[in-house]
Amino acid sequence: MSGFDANNVYTVSIHDPPAATSPESPSETEKLLFEFLIGYRVGGEFIYRDKLRGNLLLKQHLLEVDLRHVSLFNDELAHAIQDRPTDVLPLFENAATKAARSILFPLAGGSEERTQAAAESIPKVQVTLKSGLNLLQFRDLTADTMNKLVRIPGIVISASVLSSRATKLHLQCRACHSTKIIHPPGGMGGVGGGSDRGLPRYCDAPEPEGQKKDCPIDPYLIMHSKSAFTDQQTLKLQEAPDMVPVGELPRHMLLSVDRYLTGKVVPGSRIIATGIYSTFQSAKNKNAGPAALRQPYLRVIHLELASPSAAGTGSNPFGVQFTPEEEEEFGEMARSEGFYERFSKSVGPSIYGSLDIKKAITCLLFGGSKKVLPDGMRLRGDINVLLLGDPGTAKSQLLKFVEKVAPIAVYTSGKGSSAAGLTASVQRDAVSREFYLEGGAMVLADTGVVCIDEFDKMRDEDRVAIHEAMEQQTISIAKAGITTVLNSRTSVLAAANPVFGRYDEGRSPGENIDFQTTILSRFDMIFIVKDEHNENRDKMIARHVMNIHMNRPNQATDEQGDNIGELGLDKMKRYISYCKSKCAPRLSPDAQEMLSSHFVSLRKQVQQVERDNDERSSIPITIRQLEAIIRISESLAKMTLCPIVQNHHVEEAIRLFKFSTMDAVSAGSADGLSRGELNEEMTSIERELRRRLPVGWSTSYQSLVREFVTQQGFSSHALERTLFIMEKREIIRFSGQKKVVHRVGV
Repeated sequence: MSGFDANNVYTVSIHDPPAATSPESPSETEKLLFEFLIGYRVGGEFIYRDKLRGNLLLKQHLLEVDLRHVSLFNDELAHAIQDRPTDVLPLFENAATKAARSILFPLAGGSEERTQAAAESIPKVQVTLKSGLNLLQFRDLTADTMNKLVRIPGIVISASVLSSRATKLHLQCRACHSTKIIHPPGGMGGVGGGSDRGLPRYCDAPEPEGQKKDCPIDPYLIMHSKSAFTDQQTLKLQEAPDMVPVGELPRHMLLSVDRYLTGKVVPGSRIIATGIYSTFQSAKNKNAGPAALRQPYLRVIHLELASPSAAGTGSNPFGVQFTPEEEEEFGEMARSEGFYERFSKSVGPSIYGSLDIKKAITCLLFGGSKKVLPDGMRLRGDINVLLLGDPGTAKSQLLKFVEKVAPIAVYTSGKGSSAAGLTASVQRDAVSREFYLEGGAMVLADTGVVCIDEFDKMRDEDRVAIHEAMEQQTISIAKAGITTVLNSRTSVLAAANPVFGRYDEGRSPGENIDFQTTILSRFDMIFIVKDEHNENRDKMIARHVMNIHMNRPNQATDEQGDNIGELGLDKMKRYISYCKSKCAPRLSPDAQEMLSSHFVSLRKQVQQVERDNDERSSIPITIRQLEAIIRISESLAKMTLCPIVQNHHVEEAIRLFKFSTMDAVSAGSADGLSRGELNEEMTSIERELRRRLPVGWSTSYQSLVREFVTQQGFSSHALERTLFIMEKREIIRFSGQKKVVHRVGV
């Protein structure tokens, strides 16, 4: 029995303890590791001994070791683990297995049978190494890091099916039926290779008496029923989108996990993997290329979940630890006066104005509370915002800012995104020929924000793919025999241009907005951003832009001329994840009453607008919009870490909603006229004008005003509008500072 010397006399030195031996030979290393597991203690408790005993009683043969403890115990040992993990780790597992046996069978040294029994009752213990190494990026994995311990972060994009790898093979010769047991080399086993490699070519059983042994070459058959196997799984890790340099494809890395590490992660989860960077001979380039060109992969020895989707709904989903000082500071921030305004102003501080849009984006970053009803139905807590407006109103800049400040975010542009790229695609594995799923942008941004720019340029069939993700927050796939549902608990922030490139005042919102009602009702807030010509505003914006370009610290001042302290990006990011993990507000009875009565009046208002304009509103107000207001008020409460939604939160939410969506519903009416009446007036004015101004004639502007407004009682707004549109169509032309009107075209 290897490693256990039965009936030996042990001596213990009673004088000064010898200096910590340096790990020279494997046996010494193993002895040191054994001493570490049995004897390492912090204060009065033996950490690893107790941990090991606890895990063994749960029938889990695994032990998580912190590398920092090892380096405190013996520095050289820790260095050996980092530099030669392939040699030291098997010794570590042997030591752990010995330690386990000595814990469960303290008297096993007594007799041979007991030793055997102890050995059989405890299989090999798996050691996972938790280390505080610096994180390496995918691009830093060079030839120098080969066969060293590395730690890399990334997103799991696909996980294979569990497969079994042989640890002990029971072979039988097909000619003389003699048996033999071999242990295939550890490590990756056959990630790419076949199962026949590594079997002995010749039968080495002794010859039977009196007859010649005649065994063919490659005689051995594997007896699967008597062999031992362990679980193995391969994962595909992709670097996080924010790590990829501009213009490069994200890199991938194969990870191999075994035993207790399998089945831990699902696609879309963000992890930090610690492992040994090594290589394997892939089946693809076995024949082609130089002999030693092999493919790199990572043999994982520890997985940290840094992701909400993997860690389930833990108390701290982002895997972010907050120090008590930080928590104190965040509490003070939340209680400070006018914090909501201050936070909103810090959103895209280099963008002038549009404060209400910034407030809406602030609500989107925090999100409402998601609810799971007793019957298992889920109500989403994420807020979706659509910015619809003229070019040059800084929509994409806001989107870029949100991508930077949200803890998890993916930015994509409409024209370059397909339905599969947003939701998920089915791929085929090159080696095992199995299908597997690769998550798209919405899956990667689970529990974060997806920013979709150029939303109007997407093909309709691609836009439909987002419907389910926006309301039900799942993506269901039925392709190539795979039917499954992926989580996509994301907020969507979309930016789009109106149909004609610019918002055309002369048409209804329905004609300007080219989206179907189905997708518009899923947005909680819809902003129509118009580029208005207004001299004072233009001066302010010009000054603001000049300041930015001249690198002057832009003194953001409010009306009183006070400076507003802006929050830094990192602080905002930490604060958002803190609020999301700590607070999920609920409605108070007053707020509830206020919301329901308000919703009814909103519906009335929309009905009125529809009746006046004699057309269905293109922006629907449905029950979803009531839920939207609830979510906005929850996120306003969450921002100040308030557990209950108060009345002032609801008032602000209603104000935001009115400013955005309700404003968009009634856009285009003016002077107390609804759009329907305005259009009627404009058609009759145009008819009249064409009648009394033949081509080539001209008249003064004043006489037109006198005739139409004072005599016939049309509104001046309608006349202005008609002349403006007719000039655009080149039917009339102004001259002499708009005093004279010439009829030029038909």
